[in-house]
Amino acid sequence: MTDPPNTATLLFIAHRAAETQIFEALRTAGFDDLTVAQCRIVQRLSPRGIRVTDLAEQAQVTKQTAGALVDELERSGYVVRTTDPADARARLITLSARGEKLCAAAAAEVAKVEDEWRTHVGPEAYRRLREMLMSLREITDPYC
Repeated sequence: MTDPPNTATLLFIAHRAAETQIFEALRTAGFDDLTVAQCRIVQRLSPRGIRVTDLAEQAQVTKQTAGALVDELERSGYVVRTTDPADARARLITLSARGEKLCAAAAAEVAKVEDEWRTHVGPEAYRRLREMLMSLREITDPYC
């Protein structure tokens, strides 16, 4: 008999299932020119914009990898680079109109995933799960 997976693995399995469902929904919605790696970068964009160095740090990839992914996203029309008002030498990455449509489609699918999970475990258990995860975020998410 094998031991049950540890909690971190269970969280990863749930995340991977959600990510796969969302990615497939995006492909079906016509956003079929994206990779999972590009989607992971888009998830970290902010309406205020973000520098490639900060994207790289948050995504835990090299600056070169983040830059290459942003280049691909820019060529596909998902992001734009603008001058950082705080430092004219720096560039900020923001969503384009197409990128905003992508994020809206992803958010709609995220809502479906959460509805499925809420239905499966029940509303009260789901509420408690979210409360616990939000509490854990205080010690696990350096970007909040």
